[in-house]
Amino acid sequence: MILSRREFLGSLGAAAAKAAPAGYFGLHPFIEANPKAVFILRTKVPHKMDREAKLAAGLKLGREIFVPMDKPGVPVSHRVVLKPNVISVRSRSRPDVENWGTGTDPDFYEGLVMALKERGVRKFSFVEANLRWAWNYRGFVDINDRHGIEMNEPEFRPVDFRRSDEIVWSKVPEAVVYQRIPHYWPVNAPDTWLLNIAKWKAHGMCLTQSVKNEQGLVVAPFVRFCPGWSMVTGVPEFMKPDICREVEQRVMRYFESHRKMGYYRYDQPVKGAYPDPLAHEIWCQKTCDNQSVLKTGLAMIEGIYGRDGDGFHVGNDYLTNLVMFSKDKFRLDVIGLWLGGHEPGNVHLYRVAKERGLSDTFNPWEIPVYEWIDGQPVPRKLTDFERTPLRTVYMRREGETLHLADEPFDYDKYKL
Repeated sequence: MILSRREFLGSLGAAAAKAAPAGYFGLHPFIEANPKAVFILRTKVPHKMDREAKLAAGLKLGREIFVPMDKPGVPVSHRVVLKPNVISVRSRSRPDVENWGTGTDPDFYEGLVMALKERGVRKFSFVEANLRWAWNYRGFVDINDRHGIEMNEPEFRPVDFRRSDEIVWSKVPEAVVYQRIPHYWPVNAPDTWLLNIAKWKAHGMCLTQSVKNEQGLVVAPFVRFCPGWSMVTGVPEFMKPDICREVEQRVMRYFESHRKMGYYRYDQPVKGAYPDPLAHEIWCQKTCDNQSVLKTGLAMIEGIYGRDGDGFHVGNDYLTNLVMFSKDKFRLDVIGLWLGGHEPGNVHLYRVAKERGLSDTFNPWEIPVYEWIDGQPVPRKLTDFERTPLRTVYMRREGETLHLADEPFDYDKYKL
């Protein structure tokens, strides 16, 4: 007998404990006690389009890592902010199934939501700045409607930036580009808890992962981190008060320092627009400005199937059956980079983040790794996990297509 989706969801829900939810929830005690560790789950999904297996994987993991708690914990009355990567690409030359890996898997996402609902959470907000017209290609709008998840309106008029209560402003400490940055409500609002569910995929910034995924919390057009000077010195008038007055000097000071330090492929010509080295430096600094004001409850990278390419039309999906998670976004991404075939020291964002005090390492060998097996962490070596080469367009040279940023890096030389 083939179950309908409603019947299947009901059967999974029936397996939940019958006890009434506690007044608080939190993360598994071992995760809380080891905030600098990265946890890796090997899933057992037989095919990337097997929705039942993916939803069951999300629900099982959610039940294991989101636990009922007494104080201290997160009150179940708080609003949980959900940030999947919802980029959806359609092509006239390729069927949708071939582009499924452009964003977070929707079935896995739904399983996590169901687990949080079992813990008593009732208020959810889905937040995304990009591609409103594409949100439902893979079913996110249907899922959000089914579970009563509120969705933001991504488009604002310039006048709304000064008066809308749908925007939360944050002052950036030690800013380089943005001295103030706007996020869609309820990001950074009181009584909220942020769950970041990124995708393991290649992109112009190497691999997208969890830190870049939170770029999509920023209100458009501030969210445009990639175009270089055109979205710094050339921003619309209403954005100019929130750009640092000495932004050119600040960016160039970092950039010239990084060129002298021999940053990976910073010897290429500078044109001031993506994807040259200076535009990449601007992206790194904007990303660090953003990260300096965000607090994430848990960061996750869904890699049930990974993707190489440019993050959009170029690239292929690979069944990799990995889900990675951590309380530390930067460390999580470093492990994701290494498992994706790259050398993290060659990826500038994580070196810049360490310079700016947002992270304490970009060396994968300094990060404790645990395999998550049936709700329990098991210590592992990073080399215990198979690497999947996710080739990218990151910092590519003229005439180059997809490549790995896997050149050897001397971590001891740049330890301090």
